[in-house]
Amino acid sequence: MEPFQIPAEEQHLRRPEFLKELLRGIGVSAGLALLWVMEAIRNLYFRVLDRLGVPARRRRRASAFPPGRPRRQPAND
Repeated sequence: MEPFQIPAEEQHLRRPEFLKELLRGIGVSAGLALLWVMEAIRNLYFRVLDRLGVPARRRRRASAFPPGRPRRQPAND
């Protein structure tokens, strides 16, 4: 059984449309490259911490309420 194929249609772009698509492609490529570089730096940073023997941070329990006595609320009648 052959896979279903959609016939390709040729589309002619005028110069402004072509430049817009070109700049969009460059922007997407630059964004993906930036994410890749940031991930590589993050991996390098954590590998250095691991080699230096720095332990992971302890997680403190988070609370929605601040410490201390709660304030009195005015009575609404």
